[in-house]
Amino acid sequence: MATVTPPDTVTAVAVPEQRTPLVQMVWQGGTIIALVALILIFGVMSPSAFLSLGNLTNVLAQVAILTIIAAAQTMVMVTGHFDLSVGTTATLSGATASALMLNGLPVPVAIVLGLLAGLAVGMINGLLVAYLNISAIVATLATMTTVGGLAFIVTDGTTLYGMPESFFWIGQSRPLGIPMPVILAAVVALIVWVVLRYTTVGRRWYAVGGNPEVARLSGVNVRGNVFWAFALAGLASGLGGIVLVSRLSSASATSANDYMMLAVAAVFLGMTIANSGQANLGGTLVGVGIIGVLQNGLNIVGVNTYIQQVLTGVIIVGAVLLSSFKSKHR
Repeated sequence: MATVTPPDTVTAVAVPEQRTPLVQMVWQGGTIIALVALILIFGVMSPSAFLSLGNLTNVLAQVAILTIIAAAQTMVMVTGHFDLSVGTTATLSGATASALMLNGLPVPVAIVLGLLAGLAVGMINGLLVAYLNISAIVATLATMTTVGGLAFIVTDGTTLYGMPESFFWIGQSRPLGIPMPVILAAVVALIVWVVLRYTTVGRRWYAVGGNPEVARLSGVNVRGNVFWAFALAGLASGLGGIVLVSRLSSASATSANDYMMLAVAAVFLGMTIANSGQANLGGTLVGVGIIGVLQNGLNIVGVNTYIQQVLTGVIIVGAVLLSSFKSKHR
């Protein structure tokens, strides 16, 4: 016998929150709008210096290493974890490659061994987090401290210089007028973007980051995917460190340490673009652009570097709050 629903029965239906077109545009693209606004502001304040082709090329070269390290951080944060060691890993890889070259090893061999050092750090992080169930923040904080100490051992606490001239091609050459670090950063970003967007590995990483238990019940090897996300992040960070050393023509025990916080800021800024509040490479690149334009513009108008650090911290807090708010309202 069919059941008839009484006419006075009301079924609750979720009604999407209505926003005006302007609010919707700011909600979805506020970070991009902020980047455009910064370019316009500094362009008006110092058009001859900021908008010159030479300065814009310089901005791209300055953010190239940050792009590589931020792409590494993005891979880890997609899986729902965090890597505090990307900066010191980059430092160790660059210092290792430099020390080996100064001890007579061929440039290609030294570069490969430097990359392997970064990969090893990433694999240790993956082992600690994925298989020993240590909190990613605790594990990578310990790794950051340890690797930072190893960098001092490798460099003996001094600045290394005098590497072969052929090594500087990686960081200082300009094929077709484009700085080589920019080309390498574009290649790394493209590879990470393709992996995250179009491959099974990327979909599994997002599944793990979204809900690891659901991913596990769906047949995803959660531990293995987290392990390789950390491992590849270590490899990419190592590349960033080697490019930085080549660009500077020297290596120290703290060369790339500051890139960790900048990479975190870039990824969190990028997370505000996605409605899901998850890390994504496209958003990370926008975040890198904001940081690069902000630093360059503030330097041109003569703002103190300490104030720049304060602004970077404010940006991180704002980005975290906005991405968290989006996650709760998706």
